[in-house]
Amino acid sequence: MIRILVAACMVALAVVPASAETLNKTYSYFSVGGTTLDQLEDELNRRGPRVKSTGQRHPGATQMQFNTRLGYLEKDGKCRVVDAKVTVKAKVILPRWRRRGAADPDTRLIWDTLSDDIKRHEEQHVGIARDYARKLESKLMMLGRQPDCAIAQQKAAATADTILARHDKAQAAFDRAESANYEKRLIRLMRQRINLIESGKIPG
Repeated sequence: MIRILVAACMVALAVVPASAETLNKTYSYFSVGGTTLDQLEDELNRRGPRVKSTGQRHPGATQMQFNTRLGYLEKDGKCRVVDAKVTVKAKVILPRWRRRGAADPDTRLIWDTLSDDIKRHEEQHVGIARDYARKLESKLMMLGRQPDCAIAQQKAAATADTILARHDKAQAAFDRAESANYEKRLIRLMRQRINLIESGKIPG
């Protein structure tokens, strides 16, 4: 079962052996060229990862898979979940600017601010997924004794569907909030970066 989020966040659920870690995160990058803001915007629109649900490209994306490992115990004619481990495998896709050195300082300032914000945004998507993986583990462990293991498995699957639906809504709500505050946030972040540059704490 595959869910594609409008938030440029692709999510799948699979029941497979999982590691003991809650999160397995990797990064990949796509290159963008250009030396002006218009050129950079065009490059992002042409080269950014495409989200299947909208058919649009985004400046960043996160592909995520929820992997579940369940252990059942059948005793005294009843069956229950005795072990639940849910891990998130996340691949964060980010832009990498190839011609930064050839651009003017204002363009570099805006790109550096935007690039940091894109990364923060995608990392937050991963954080939301990790939180819901923990919630799913907790809910699975609370299922209680069932008449048999077939019913216990059905209950576990239904619980996973419910929690992942809530996860999808949380990711979409996060994107809506981010979109609503985009311009104000970027201006605030640029001012903060300018202050850091002027104080010598980061390079310009």
